[in-house]
Amino acid sequence: MGPDDILPAYRREASFWAERRNLSLWERPALEACVANRAPGLRVLDLGCGSGQPIAEWFTARGDTVTGVDGAPEMIAEMRARVPAAEGICGDMRGLTLGRRFDILIAFNSFFHLSPDDQRAMFPVFAAHAAPNARLLFTTGPKADERVGQVGQSPVYHASLDPSEYRDLLVDHGFELIWFRPEDPELKGHSVWLARAY
Repeated sequence: MGPDDILPAYRREASFWAERRNLSLWERPALEACVANRAPGLRVLDLGCGSGQPIAEWFTARGDTVTGVDGAPEMIAEMRARVPAAEGICGDMRGLTLGRRFDILIAFNSFFHLSPDDQRAMFPVFAAHAAPNARLLFTTGPKADERVGQVGQSPVYHASLDPSEYRDLLVDHGFELIWFRPEDPELKGHSVWLARAY
C-alpha cells in the first residue's frame, strides 16, 4: 500500500464513503476561520473534494462559488449529485493547472494521502491558484510520519512532513502562516493548517 493506491481505493469506496461520511460539520471552526470578516461570493477550490458533503455544501449554502477537484470520477459523480450548485472536475491535484485563482483553497483530509515529495510539489500548485489574500486550509499529521489507515474495505496511505518543513514551504511559496493546530480536540484530533497568501 502506497500513495499510488489511493485513487483506486477511493474509486472502489466512493459510494461507501459518501454514505458514511461524517456530516456533523466538525470542520466548521476551521471553515469559519477561512471566511472570517469576508462577505459571501468567495471563489473556493476544494482539492480532493470527495462527495462534496459537508464542506463544499457548506460553502455553497453560504453563497460562495465552489470548484471541487477529485481524481476519482466516482467521487465527482457523488459530488455532482449531492451538491449540484458546485462545479466538479475530475482530475489529479498534483500538477493541477486550472488557469484560475481562488479566494479559498482547501485540501482537507486529502493532501495527506500524497507522498512526501508530492506534498512538497503541491505548494507551487497552491500558489498558482491563490488570489491575493487567499486562505489556504489543509490537514497533515502532527509530525513526519507514514501510516496506513482504512476506508471501507480498502487500506489508504497517509504521510506527513515535519511541521517545520511545512512552515518553510508556505513562506517559500508566498503564504503567511495564520495558525497550526496539531491534534486539535475541537477538530476531532486533526492537525490543521491555515495560511494567507501575500
